[in-house]
Amino acid sequence: MTSPPDRTTLGIVFMLAFCLFAPMMDALAKATPEVVPVPQILVFRFAIQVAILMPLAALLGHSQRVTLRDAALHLVRAAALLVATGMFFTALRYMPIADAISIFFVEPFVLILMGAVFLGEPVGWRRLTACAVGFGGALLVIRPSFSDLGLVALLPLGTAALFSVYMLMTRAMARRLHPLVLQGHTALAATLLILPPLLIFNGTGNLYFDPVWPAGRAVWTLLGVGVVATISHLFLTYALRLAPAGTIAPLQYLEIVGATVIGYLAFGDFPTPLTWVGIAIIVASGLYVFERERRLELRAKPPAPPV
Repeated sequence: MTSPPDRTTLGIVFMLAFCLFAPMMDALAKATPEVVPVPQILVFRFAIQVAILMPLAALLGHSQRVTLRDAALHLVRAAALLVATGMFFTALRYMPIADAISIFFVEPFVLILMGAVFLGEPVGWRRLTACAVGFGGALLVIRPSFSDLGLVALLPLGTAALFSVYMLMTRAMARRLHPLVLQGHTALAATLLILPPLLIFNGTGNLYFDPVWPAGRAVWTLLGVGVVATISHLFLTYALRLAPAGTIAPLQYLEIVGATVIGYLAFGDFPTPLTWVGIAIIVASGLYVFERERRLELRAKPPAPPV
């Protein structure tokens, strides 16, 4: 079942907003001092989302009741997002944002195939071509080399696989659950999953799970990760609620554009001329998808009655 063209176009707009905000979250995570373990960053990322969304959902009158089936789905969805985010935040400590995202962008291929198999969404040759062109541009931005990056390069690949599961479940659940409720409950499940290890290892000196008291820059980066993550994933949820996964998947390549800009402004990673060529290809593929959906929307609208 496909979405009406007007809803699809709005879904594309939300996806573009996600591509703008998501690299900001990555930059804040990367800027967090390394003395703060990654699981502690994850707690702030999800706990702040709970603190913002669940009261807001209650204030707007959305039901907070959860069936047993939905509770299980929230846990699976939260676990996929939790591990995916943890792997990506860990990768950011060893490589530039654009490097990690360029490797991550095998994800749209996985997502399109999952959308076709599990959701029955149509996938035409134009969408597949847009994905292929965008992926080619991503390879030009940062040429992933396993010989240079080693096992660290596998972390964004793991993120890609798990994030595909997260997006697929978001697409299925967003059709019947309000985005505020969906994101709030998933964030609560993720918080409950990651908090116990931090409490267990508190004071043990464990390099990966012993939390530290945030101070200085860490306070602001941790708060920023939570706020920006909340906003960006609301955009993503609305996008997946309104548009087929196969339609918005190519637009994810635009995220690497924001990552390149932020990487330069925040960390001094200046793109090479070949990188700018790749960025142009990524932007072109994204604009092609948007323009094609806009034309389909215009064709689907009934002609205006004569005056």
